[in-house]
Amino acid sequence: MFETIFSTKDAELGPSSHKDIVDIFLNAATFSKHVDGCAEKSMSFEDFRNWCTLLPSVKKFLGSLLIPPDAGRPGSQVPCLVHLESVDSNMVLLRKEYAWHIGGALSVQELEEWKLLYHSAYNGLSFNTFLGSISKDDGPTVLIIKDKEGYVYGGYASQTWERHGGFYGDMKSFLFQLYPKASIFRPTGANNNIQWCAVNFSSEDIPNGIGFGGRVNHLGLFLSASFDQGHTFNCTTFGSPSLSKTSRICPEVIECWRVVPKGKQGTHDAVKGTVLDRFKEDRHMLNMVGLANSSE
Repeated sequence: MFETIFSTKDAELGPSSHKDIVDIFLNAATFSKHVDGCAEKSMSFEDFRNWCTLLPSVKKFLGSLLIPPDAGRPGSQVPCLVHLESVDSNMVLLRKEYAWHIGGALSVQELEEWKLLYHSAYNGLSFNTFLGSISKDDGPTVLIIKDKEGYVYGGYASQTWERHGGFYGDMKSFLFQLYPKASIFRPTGANNNIQWCAVNFSSEDIPNGIGFGGRVNHLGLFLSASFDQGHTFNCTTFGSPSLSKTSRICPEVIECWRVVPKGKQGTHDAVKGTVLDRFKEDRHMLNMVGLANSSE
């Protein structure tokens, strides 16, 4: 499957280059069926169905085998990952296989180009810098975290990160795991506690930081405003387990990617040189930190 999807894009890497990631996808599977004469259990049909639910890209690809081969057929799209030349590709968490996995839960229009807005190794492990970086681009984003336990996971935010005193967002957002196993967790409809973005609040009932799902102080995924700690709990919003080894997390690397809609590629490279443009960016940043009124 990987050789079919990635061979034409990464021919110079060779077919063995993706073998190291196969186990990450298989780790999400359950093998419960006993087979006579075989010491190891196999995957039952129900196991297979559950596995495909966690890996929508796999489901799309297998379904596409029923139609004639085509580069744009479902399950074969891999977003073009764009970042500055100064960013070392080896330090980027989001490899193409991960992007393909996450993209399985998105529409074709959202699989054209993803642009790196923030990387903690280059921009600094700072909440304010993070907000400043993402405020320049409106729209859906992919947040990815690698913690000090080595686990990699995150969330797709369908709406722009904006300052709120409570949960907001819609049912297009979801949580995901990338390592040591790959899974996607969509909203269950249990509640509407999708996105959380609290900035400069003084109440303990409104913890400053960003996150997804769950309830206050017990989110499916949460990064505190200090950006050096957070948590991940079992979450009814997405039907997700704790995404890491423990519920308390210590981020080592944080990335945020902008999902560029089809037809918008390259427009973000335009220079915003006018005073009005710069004022709009500054104004948006002030809104994010709750200081817009004080500037008037």
